[in-house]
Amino acid sequence: MKQYQAMLINKGIRQSMSRKGNCLDNSVMENFFGLLKSELLYLQEFNSLEDFKIELEQYID
Repeated sequence: MKQYQAMLINKGIRQSMSRKGNCLDNSVMENFFGLLKSELLYLQEFNSLEDFKIELEQYID
């Protein structure tokens, strides 16, 4: 997605791309997002996107 790629570039983040069919490069992030969903997202309801962003930043910190 072009907007996502532009945001990464603006923040100085280099996007990781692996060979097609090679999922090992993504295993760490897949694990992180799995934990994020089970420990944060599925346990509470958020009233707004801003509330979610605040909780997400606290979770990551």
